[in-house]
Amino acid sequence: MRFKQLDLNLLVALDNLLALQSVSAAAERMNMSQSAMSNALTRLRTYFDDQLLVQVGRRMELTPRAVSMQAPVRDILVRIEATIDTAPEFDPLGADREFSILLSDYSLTVLMPRVFALAHEIGANVRFRLVPQTAHPYQLLEKGEADILIAPESYVSEDHPYERLYIDEYVCVVWSESPLAGQPITRDAFAKAGHAIMVPPNSAGSLEAEMLARLGFERRVEVRSFSFSTLPFLVVGTNRIATVHRQVADMAAQHLPLDIQPLPFPADPLVQTMQWHSYRDADPGISWLRELILEAAKGLKPIDPENIPDR
Repeated sequence: MRFKQLDLNLLVALDNLLALQSVSAAAERMNMSQSAMSNALTRLRTYFDDQLLVQVGRRMELTPRAVSMQAPVRDILVRIEATIDTAPEFDPLGADREFSILLSDYSLTVLMPRVFALAHEIGANVRFRLVPQTAHPYQLLEKGEADILIAPESYVSEDHPYERLYIDEYVCVVWSESPLAGQPITRDAFAKAGHAIMVPPNSAGSLEAEMLARLGFERRVEVRSFSFSTLPFLVVGTNRIATVHRQVADMAAQHLPLDIQPLPFPADPLVQTMQWHSYRDADPGISWLRELILEAAKGLKPIDPENIPDR
């Protein structure tokens, strides 16, 4: 099919070439031969009268024309995909569909086991692909690379609908035999103690670190982990403190010798949300998944509107 003499089949090839900036990688993603993808690129260059991808040293870079086309082409394909995927109704028992969920290891630990258990309970015939959160997670949502984003409210985009799931608070966890255990941790003790912290491996921000920075706290960091859920394990047998979510602390305390104490200063709670692309607002499959996630979140700490700051 052609539109203004452009073979519309080439749009998918163009989208992958612009995203990956590699003929071989684009060919692999589309299950094409490299020669076929090279031929597609040649046809695209002829149509647009632009090189689109140029060799610079050992890598290929986008031309200014290609950069200007990247977002519009992706937007067009997301709209088409949303239209195709939106069936009149969705039956999770007879479906053959994979949902992509963008989330942090915190949500993976706290929320997703409940989601999977509910899906299993009703016999849902669906698959899940869990994608690690990035520095700007809503961008992957806008590109159509994720169906649902689960993230703190401060990380979601104003351009797409979202819904609050639950709140969680931050607490201190220490080894039960640490001198810090058994009594409230003071601001002075918090400042002098060694800390185990989480540093995201993919340039994503840490809400907990941002919060402490705003409050003017500089911790003496002795351990850096790439996972929030590991922090309680890493303080056992030491005198260190880890600042984690209450949900993570309570789960870890069921298996580890830990003492949980409140933070020695006031802190905003975590407001956990889920977001989806506005084009998929009427997708029955996405609607079903949203309801499933909401039901799973009910077993966690409920939302108290008075405790949630305005965004």
